[in-house]
Amino acid sequence: MPLVRVHNFSISLDGFGTGEDLTFEAPFGTAGQRLTKWFLATSTFRAMFGPAGGGVGVDNAFAARWNEGVGAEIMGRAKFGPQTGPWKDDDDWKGWWGAEPPFHTPCFVLSHHPHPPLTMEGGTTFHFLDATPEEALRVAQEAAGDLDVRIGGGPTTVREFLAADLIDVMHLVVVPIVLGRGVRLWDGLEGVEERFDIETVASPSGVVHLTFQRRPRDRDAHGA
Repeated sequence: MPLVRVHNFSISLDGFGTGEDLTFEAPFGTAGQRLTKWFLATSTFRAMFGPAGGGVGVDNAFAARWNEGVGAEIMGRAKFGPQTGPWKDDDDWKGWWGAEPPFHTPCFVLSHHPHPPLTMEGGTTFHFLDATPEEALRVAQEAAGDLDVRIGGGPTTVREFLAADLIDVMHLVVVPIVLGRGVRLWDGLEGVEERFDIETVASPSGVVHLTFQRRPRDRDAHGA
């Protein structure tokens, strides 16, 4: 059965998944590249954006799983771009990733404001949805067919899908920094860990990889 997955999602020690004040030049705002430094050093990242090379150790082993068996992605509007409010008719922004984004699947951007689909090179099409997590997931699963759906972030989107109990597998990366401000992942999710079996792997880079595997629902009901 296809799964709903989160991959390579970095949070600080104090639980922030992004900083404040996102701009076109700073997609993570005040966090800069501190949350993603571990990923930028991997061969997986280098293969997507160059130059060639990059690490092939623990961090890359986790990073490389992000697109395996994925047929569609759901992302929040802030992952697509820093704009807020209604889209402007002359806004030619097409995301952070250039002419050929790395997704190569349909991507569903959650936005309260209508926007025409954007078809990019390499098989990525951005569709814009004003939908609840449950509604967006149904649309993405139909597009993905027998493949999995990835919840791409940011932290608000991941939090909403966790709150709705829609995530089966989640890979978080705890980065040893304190941001102090931004958007937190865990707010309002007290006890969410009880739904998952959790494994941790420490990396020489200093980050810790956490893998959350959703427990069967009948185990939850009986407290097993």
